[in-house]
Amino acid sequence: MTDSRILIVAHRTAASPKLLAAVAERAARGPCRFTLLVPRPYWDPDTEEAAITLEFAIPLLDAAAGSHVQGIVGATDPYEAVRQTLEREKYDEVIVSTLPERVSRWLHLDLAHRIERFGVPVSVVTADQAERTLTPGAGSG
Repeated sequence: MTDSRILIVAHRTAASPKLLAAVAERAARGPCRFTLLVPRPYWDPDTEEAAITLEFAIPLLDAAAGSHVQGIVGATDPYEAVRQTLEREKYDEVIVSTLPERVSRWLHLDLAHRIERFGVPVSVVTADQAERTLTPGAGSG
């Protein structure tokens, strides 16, 4: 049996505890290989932000997956980034990792449902509201 190929689409949530848990859970279900696709940020596509996100998230995802996770930077439009990636390589499923609904541009763009039209199963992992822990005694800002 060949490994399932799983495309993770994430940006600001690429190292979120919920995504890492989802990757670990998926890896436990059977042999698979993960690729993290980070679209360039639409607010500043010329920055190194997507590459920095990959650099930060890949070691954490590697640990969660129990194997090396490939990383790629994609187009600014997340839908286009996924479309181009799926045209280059075959994936068996896609995991879209987003910010909470209140602030997620991707959920408002209906990204997951649009990706499903490519004929690949899509699951959505939504990050928790506040993943930063405030230091005791820190100002309430």
